[in-house]
Amino acid sequence: MGLRYGKHDIKVPVVLAPMAGITNTAYRRLCQEYGGGLYVSEMVTSRALVERTPESMRLIGHHPSEKIRSVQLYGVDPKTIGEAVTMLVAEDRADHIDLNFGCPVPKVTRKGGGAALPWKSDLFESIVNTAVKSAGDIPVTVKMRKGIDDQHLTFLDAGKAARDAGVAAVALHGRTAADYYSGVADWDAIAELRNALPDVQVLGNGDIWSAADAVRMMQQTGVDGVVVGRGCLGRPWLFGDLERAISAYLENQPLDASETAMPSLGEVADAYYRHAELLVEFFESEERACRDIRKHVAWYFKGYPVGGELRAALALANSLQEIQDLIGTLDRNIPYPGEAAEGPRGRLGSAKSCTLPENWLNSRDLNFEQKTVLLDAELSVSGG
Repeated sequence: MGLRYGKHDIKVPVVLAPMAGITNTAYRRLCQEYGGGLYVSEMVTSRALVERTPESMRLIGHHPSEKIRSVQLYGVDPKTIGEAVTMLVAEDRADHIDLNFGCPVPKVTRKGGGAALPWKSDLFESIVNTAVKSAGDIPVTVKMRKGIDDQHLTFLDAGKAARDAGVAAVALHGRTAADYYSGVADWDAIAELRNALPDVQVLGNGDIWSAADAVRMMQQTGVDGVVVGRGCLGRPWLFGDLERAISAYLENQPLDASETAMPSLGEVADAYYRHAELLVEFFESEERACRDIRKHVAWYFKGYPVGGELRAALALANSLQEIQDLIGTLDRNIPYPGEAAEGPRGRLGSAKSCTLPENWLNSRDLNFEQKTVLLDAELSVSGG
């Protein structure tokens, strides 16, 4: 019944996946207004955090309304990870720390970072052990993919190593780095990890586009909770659906289908405007906020009869007043379009060969030359 991260009880076992440029404080607050769960920050590079770059310090900021300050760290060096975690703890900047081992982006994997890193089991274990020890009483979790490709899977070994290190939970995205965001997530692998780790919380990630998908994943895999990424893009009300559906499932109660969010165009417009307002507060700049929300236009209005001219105008708006005037021209009573507004959104792409450092797959142990390559792997990019 919910998740337990250290001293924190998360009654709704739903985690917002970190997405670079998306899950800033503004979006986390918006989602939280609709439903419960754990809302994780954008991924922060450990080296940048140790160096206290302005951007990294901004990313780890939280609003007072965020009950659990959750920060996701990315790094490839145990020492730097340890320093970053120590800083977060000593300065009371986080209540939960998640470690990212899921990034499939080629410019990261070609240097041995992200989803490529767990292949080097000694390095993976060292990073996780260092983070857990440095965190003290602050719970640490791990998010990862199945492995590099179907011939080089790492999720079982990595999951066991993370459990042995003392993490609070392990989250698995049911795709390999080579899968990128293509195809269908492998929920069977998530179930396999759940069965292999009966003594630690396991969460599933991948292809949760609706509350029904989340319940189905929990039923099929036995996971303790779900991680939701692209499915909530332009749909912050999904967290209300998730709370109602998963609570009903855990309590063996029937779900009233009428409680599922089916927002009218007016309600979508209100959510879009509220998002813009929160971005203004976050960036402390109306112009920057209006630029940032432009990437959300297609996601919010997917499936609704909003013409290209209005969408283009929203993508050029430079003030809240302009946005308000534009959405004020919409017919607020247009009902939810059903399936047209559902399904995949965000990054897709096709499966591809995972780019790796030279001779990376020859051994599960890290050699000296590869340690040098890893120095270039700490880039501020989105995680998987």
